[in-house]
Amino acid sequence: MCIVIDIGNTSTGLGRYENGIVSKVAHIRGGIAHPRKILQALRAANATTAQRAVIASVVPAVNAQWTRLLEKHFNLPVLFLSHKTPMPIGIRYPRPETIGADRLANACGAFVRYGTPAIVADFGTALTFDILSKDGHYVGGVIAPGLPLMTDYLYEKTALLPRVDLSGECEPVGTSTANAMRIGARIGHRGMVRETVTYLRKTLGKKAILCATGGYAKWALEDIRMPFHIDPDLTLFGLGAVHDWNAT
Repeated sequence: MCIVIDIGNTSTGLGRYENGIVSKVAHIRGGIAHPRKILQALRAANATTAQRAVIASVVPAVNAQWTRLLEKHFNLPVLFLSHKTPMPIGIRYPRPETIGADRLANACGAFVRYGTPAIVADFGTALTFDILSKDGHYVGGVIAPGLPLMTDYLYEKTALLPRVDLSGECEPVGTSTANAMRIGARIGHRGMVRETVTYLRKTLGKKAILCATGGYAKWALEDIRMPFHIDPDLTLFGLGAVHDWNAT
């Protein structure tokens, strides 16, 4: 059993991984800036019984704080995922040190849970696509603006457009400014996903497995009519798979 932690730019996800199952998942906006919430989530995940914490971090400046917290309160050794970590997949990429740890975790999770070749889309602050070759190697990807960036940019750079809550149903036609922006974000994002997948399948083939994770995946992909496996805990599961690989 291990604790799995995905440290992102806007929020941190964590949970308990045991026997291939992720449970006790919590998402804390602001991450380490809210240590009480983190400690509460870790206690709920029974961190005192874990062998280690496996972490994917895209915010290196907070890594030392996380290490101190986990060691002080739970006596947990920490494994930060990087391209040098032994993992279920291989890496065939010119500069592997530039691959985000969350993207490696997604690739490991997709490999173990769904197989290859695969395209993994992660709907977060950025929209990323990560590519697994048929022989199980991370070979590259695509990075595009995520839904929050699209709507926040409009809010920040225009005088009259509001900040939009990206949730709920979209009207057939926007009958308010907020609804019009919500439709534009969803339909535009869906079109970007469809075009990107079509482009990538020219190389991987039409049978490439499609996986999606991240907080906006389900909302963005509704009615896309492409065979995506929507897996909200794929990143945490991938970290657990790395734990298993290093425990044998």
